[in-house]
Amino acid sequence: MTDKWDRIGFVISSQYRVSVLERLAEGPATPSGIADDKGVEIAAVSHALSGLRERDLVELLVSEDRRKGRVYGITESGEALWSEITTQGLLDDSQDL
Repeated sequence: MTDKWDRIGFVISSQYRVSVLERLAEGPATPSGIADDKGVEIAAVSHALSGLRERDLVELLVSEDRRKGRVYGITESGEALWSEITTQGLLDDSQDL
């Protein structure tokens, strides 16, 4: 149970992680696609993806060797966590979604 709240805290403490997870909840996307859709810098998206991947909330859907056209998707645990965040109303109103 603590792990779930640690992960929720990790996600909601960054508007970039929130934006990336929200976008991937809609379907798979490339980092540049996420950046374009959410109006954020690609570097912020890449950093957010890295942290979310370490916690098994998102996954790379193409070969690890691929450098261009990397497509990411949300994992089952990422979907469950995102659902928990949104249904519990845990997002700060100031976070621009």
